[in-house]
Parts: sequence; C-alpha cells; structure tokens
Amino acid sequence: MSLPRNGSARGAGRTSQASTNGHAARHRTLGVAIIGAGYWGPNLLRNFFSSERWTVEALVDVDEKRLTKPRRLYPGLRTFTDFEAVLNDERVDAVAVATPIESHYAIARAALEAGKHVLIEKPMCALSSEAQHLCAMADERGLVLMVDHTYLYTGAVRYLKQLVASQQLGRVFYMDAVRVNLGLFHPRYDVIFDLAPHDVSIMNYLMDAQPIEVAAVASYGVSAERADVAYLTLKYPSGILGHAHLSWLSPAKVRRLMISGTHRMAIWDDTEASEKVKVFDSGVDVSPDPESRYERLISYRTGDMIAPAISRTEALSQVVAAFWDSIVSHVPSPSTGYDGLAVLRVIEAAEQSLRANGAFVHIAGEANVS
Repeated sequence: MSLPRNGSARGAGRTSQASTNGHAARHRTLGVAIIGAGYWGPNLLRNFFSSERWTVEALVDVDEKRLTKPRRLYPGLRTFTDFEAVLNDERVDAVAVATPIESHYAIARAALEAGKHVLIEKPMCALSSEAQHLCAMADERGLVLMVDHTYLYTGAVRYLKQLVASQQLGRVFYMDAVRVNLGLFHPRYDVIFDLAPHDVSIMNYLMDAQPIEVAAVASYGVSAERADVAYLTLKYPSGILGHAHLSWLSPAKVRRLMISGTHRMAIWDDTEASEKVKVFDSGVDVSPDPESRYERLISYRTGDMIAPAISRTEALSQVVAAFWDSIVSHVPSPSTGYDGLAVLRVIEAAEQSLRANGAFVHIAGEANVS
C-alpha cells in the first residue's frame, strides 16, 4: 500500500460545490494564478492559457521586468509583484508555484491557508518536513496539492508504466538511469537535489512504490561544497534495484532509462527525436541442469526490437489537465503532494549517505501507510 494521495482530495469553496453538479462539473472552468515568471513560469502560463479548462487570472513575479513580455504576449493579463494580491481573489481557485525552491513552502502554505489548490514545481520544498506539513494542510482543508513531476506525464514514461503494470517485461530485475550534461550548475543546491527528483519520481511511479534504502557517492570537481557528479542506488521493498547516474560535468547530454525484466527489456532515450522507447525481446532463461540437482542452465535470448509509436502531446499540458481532473473529478494524479514528499525523503537520505561515505541509509517516513 502506498501513501495517501491528497491529489484526489475534494475541492474547497465554490470549486467543491461545482464539482458535485455532475455534467456541469465536467465542463467547469477554474481560475489559476501563476506565481513565478522566471524559467518555468512562462511554460506553465502558455499551457494554462491553451487549456479550455482553465482561465489565467494573474501572473505574479517579484521582478517587474519579467512581467513585461507576458503582458505583451497575453493582452489583458493581470500582473502583480506580490503573490498575496491573488490570495483573496475569489476568481482564483488555484495557484501554480514556479519560484526558487526556498520559497516554495511559504507560498504554498499561504495559498492553502487561503483555500487555494496548489500545483508546485519540483523539488516540492527544500525540506521533507515542510512538504509533510503542506500535505497535512491540504488534507485538513480538502484541497488538492500536486507536484509538477513533468516526466511522469510524457508519452514515453506512461508507455513504460503500461509495460511494467501489464508485466510485459516480466519480473523487473533493476532500473538504470543516466541524466548528465555540461551544467547547469545550481548556485545553492548540489546535483542530487537538482536532478535526482526526475529519476526518483519516475522509478517510484514505474514501481508504484517508494524505496526503503538509498546509497550515494559523489564527486566534487568544481566546488568542494556541492557535488557535481553523483551515483545513487535505490532499494525497493520488492528487492528491485534502481540506479541513477547524475552529472553536471558531461561533454554530452544523456537522458536515458533502461529497465531489465525476465521477459523483455526496454530503453527510453529522451534525446531521441523519434524512437524514444525501444523494447527488446531479450533476456536470460534459467532452467535446471538435468545432470546436477544443484546447478542451473543459463541461456541467453536475443529477439526482435520494436520501437512503438509514442504520444507527442506536450507533457506539461497533461500536468495542467491532471491538476483540473484532481480538483473537479477527484481523479488521483501520479504526482500528488505525498509523491513529492517521498522524493524529498529519498534525496535527504542520499545526502545523509554521502556524509556516511556511501553507506546505505534507511529512508525515513511511513512509506507503506495508507
């Protein structure tokens, strides 16, 4: 059993009342305010504007200069430099937070206190204790708290999920992820905090579980204070291993995940233009040795490779749609607040492992409480 998922919580205020009106609820338009117009905010703005389910009520950023271009692209867009300006606005049902990590908790907490549903950029918070408090607040108020783990909404990852869930790969042995590039160096956090949320959230989603232990080793090539290369090993309750190679010091950009199973194996290469997922009819077959009661015969099987057609729908548009579904239709998303909390717990345990010279560290929290 997994953690409770507050992404399926009931809406509050006028949102909750509208969601009980059957057919009308399915066509209800919600108002959203986007907080943060830096790197990711404009992408959220574009996708919320493109959705018939949402009305963008405001864009907020502390830097007035960042609001100039959005106002030109979206005439009539209301903009503010103080996020509190939207919290008492009855037209705003939800907020999407795309600000620096250290501000996530304060903004999301204020939004929940004001009765707003919250979509928050990854990592969810700077500390798991902050994330846990936000989850509790959302539950207490019947609000949706969702984390923008965008990769979970890509056609490729959803296809991999189907392969695993339908056991087309057989019993999964392990997962191996590589996420490397030259930069971008984060000014305050290390490569684990910056990149690991992607692969940890993907592995948790594919396994429908949270790991129980993690070990991490790292290199400090550029700065003695922040790791720029790291290797994480995750142990899941089923015994499956997940491994992630993270780096800001690679001459080439690689975003790849390999899953090995008893029946088939799959590779997802996000840098591929067309064949992003390849499924190999390859594996290892084990049978008893008729000449020995203690030995087994191992044979290697190499068959066909298929590259299935993968949906090219922009993942962020699916995030926006899932946020609406969670609020209005009570459909649980794969990236609830509790999913974001689980990722943060892995990251904190990984940082603890670094301080313990790579020893496996138990991941705190009640990962199997419903």
